[in-house]
Amino acid sequence: MLIDTHCHLDAAEFDADRTEVIERAHRAGVGGIVIPAVCADNFQTVRDLAWSVPGVCYALGIHPLYVDRADAASLAALEDRLSAWRDDPRLVAIGEIGLDFFVPELNTPTLRARQEMFYTRQLDLAQRFDLPVLLHVRRSQDVLLKHLRRRPAIGGIAHAFNGSFQQAGQFLDLGFALGMGGAMTFDRALQIRRLATQLPPTALVLETDAPDMPPAWLGRGADGCPQPARNEPAEVARIADCLASLRSEPRNTVIAQCARNAARVLPRLAAFLSMSNPASDVTKLT
Repeated sequence: MLIDTHCHLDAAEFDADRTEVIERAHRAGVGGIVIPAVCADNFQTVRDLAWSVPGVCYALGIHPLYVDRADAASLAALEDRLSAWRDDPRLVAIGEIGLDFFVPELNTPTLRARQEMFYTRQLDLAQRFDLPVLLHVRRSQDVLLKHLRRRPAIGGIAHAFNGSFQQAGQFLDLGFALGMGGAMTFDRALQIRRLATQLPPTALVLETDAPDMPPAWLGRGADGCPQPARNEPAEVARIADCLASLRSEPRNTVIAQCARNAARVLPRLAAFLSMSNPASDVTKLT
């Protein structure tokens, strides 16, 4: 089963044709999608959308790019929703959370400290509610790891991972899998492609980050297009092809292993997919 472990299906870019986007994903063989929230304003939106589409789950969290407009009430809203929906089978993680030291506007002492405050508070909620996390990781691997080591056994997915081999190993040791998406499909992405090739098969999961992070065949300059095209969850099928090619492994082997990895690091996702489709091979994920 193809699982897109990170897709912003609620984004405004899909408002005009979301039904068609979902249908294309299903035709491509995508049987599971995880929608991460980014701020308190879309907690209800991602939940409602998840409940409207077969095989779709959601996560709740405050994205580091949104901390400049978040406050104590946002964290209180997150805690409240996690408590109210803790028995919802489609709630599988806390996310998207993390740290972004790449965007210049966020990489000031004040906003770095604010990002860390929101990140650590949400890690504490992950421990309290026994949920894994979906991590936003941009030039922040070591600081993310520092706080994770103080809270062992959270686990989850390091989304769009682009750190060193050593850093990758540290995330794996803490119970994480690493998200491989569109960036891996570019020939120039040498570090990511080395990781995709050299890491053990239990390390990786598939993702799109749609509508963002378009793969090479949709990216700027592809097929003569001056602008990158919108990414969609259906593209996870070709992303799986790319990963299989890099690893010189059969496509079906890679897809099945990545699904097992997603099931391991997101146990509630595995339980939900097995419950919603007991006749499929999803029952073998765990």
